[in-house]
Amino acid sequence: MGIRRRIAPLAAALALTGGLVAAQAAPALAAQPASRQTAGKAAAGGTYLYFDKNQSDPGKSALSLMRSVPGARDTVLAKYRAGSGDGGPNGKDECASSQGWLPDGTYQVLAHDAHYNGGNEGVNGKVIHVQDKVCENGRTTRAELFVHSEMWPEGSQASAEPGRDNPYRWDGTGDYRSLGCIKLKPADIGNLFDKAGRYGWPTELKVVA
Repeated sequence: MGIRRRIAPLAAALALTGGLVAAQAAPALAAQPASRQTAGKAAAGGTYLYFDKNQSDPGKSALSLMRSVPGARDTVLAKYRAGSGDGGPNGKDECASSQGWLPDGTYQVLAHDAHYNGGNEGVNGKVIHVQDKVCENGRTTRAELFVHSEMWPEGSQASAEPGRDNPYRWDGTGDYRSLGCIKLKPADIGNLFDKAGRYGWPTELKVVA
């Protein structure tokens, strides 16, 4: 989960193939219309996302767009600073829902959307949705997982609000904190979308410690 607030459960699950659901909201939200931009449409590029956790500072982790090269070292197509976890005492506990960073492992990329509308205080703008993952305790499922930033659906930034951290405005390094989702700054997720469109949309996310 991405925006730094406790969220209500989702109102609906994925709709058909590649559908996205409203997530990361403070009030309960109805599911938005599903995106039909599925990762499978560009699987031929052989690309995947690689998230390398920074144990000393989770907000300085790295997300890379990689190209798989059979029989050789995979190629880094782009690399960005990224964060996952809320920065608190449970921020590195992969089983702490809405607090900890993502569990290690491989995730299927379900869909992407350049103008996703998650509703009031939901995830908006450029998003990549990945599958749920059971954490290391074998019981807790981490759900509503996205790669995203902070922006309005059309990609613009909200106005500054003194005394309030607006979830649709990138104010600085503190915004790398999340409820578990992987967060990039707006310019970087824009670049990731451009690169993925050029080289092929990734079909997997690999998370490593």
